[in-house]
Amino acid sequence: MNWNHTLNWGWPVFVQGMVLGLGLIVAIGAQNAFVLRQGLRREHVGSVVAFCAVADAVLITAGVMGMAQALGERPAFARALALGGAAFLAVYGWRALQRARQASTLDVTSTGQGLSLGAALAQAAAFTLLNPHVYLDTVLLVGSIGAQQPASLQGWFAAGASTASLLWFSALGFGARWLAPWFAKPRAWQVLDALIGVTMWVLSALLVRHVWAGL
Repeated sequence: MNWNHTLNWGWPVFVQGMVLGLGLIVAIGAQNAFVLRQGLRREHVGSVVAFCAVADAVLITAGVMGMAQALGERPAFARALALGGAAFLAVYGWRALQRARQASTLDVTSTGQGLSLGAALAQAAAFTLLNPHVYLDTVLLVGSIGAQQPASLQGWFAAGASTASLLWFSALGFGARWLAPWFAKPRAWQVLDALIGVTMWVLSALLVRHVWAGL
């Protein structure tokens, strides 16, 4: 496969990985609240954003490449895992649509004692690496879906999902003062959850179609 052909096929896979990454990472949670809070304080923002984005990229890449190697000689198990991922995305989408029916906000204030760089990175590491969902999302789910791509396109998928993390954390950290009022509006989160729910269902359907086409 030449470079131009790979490039033409790579961008759609990159976008698919980025959309999946955004759908999984955009949620009300402790890690997002911490990054937003650091942005409001303008305190070690670049370091915190870089740590969270790099940690996600490492986990995503390890998941995609590791899953690809583990599933390469087990096509039946690969299909079963892909169908499990599709089911997870469908349930995730349903839960997002359920959240869209409720009013919730991400309430963050800039008050409190400042943190040293070491303390800020330690908290970022705790919020990122001690959360079991991060391994389910990045290593297992994103990894198993990325492993379904042809070998030449798996890097594109991992890059797309990693870019989603970088864009999201950068927006939270560096755009905190503009985004905080928006995040305080329940309606904004309801619209966002509705979009995430529909997107997850579309990705689930695409994954099922991919498995069906491979039978």
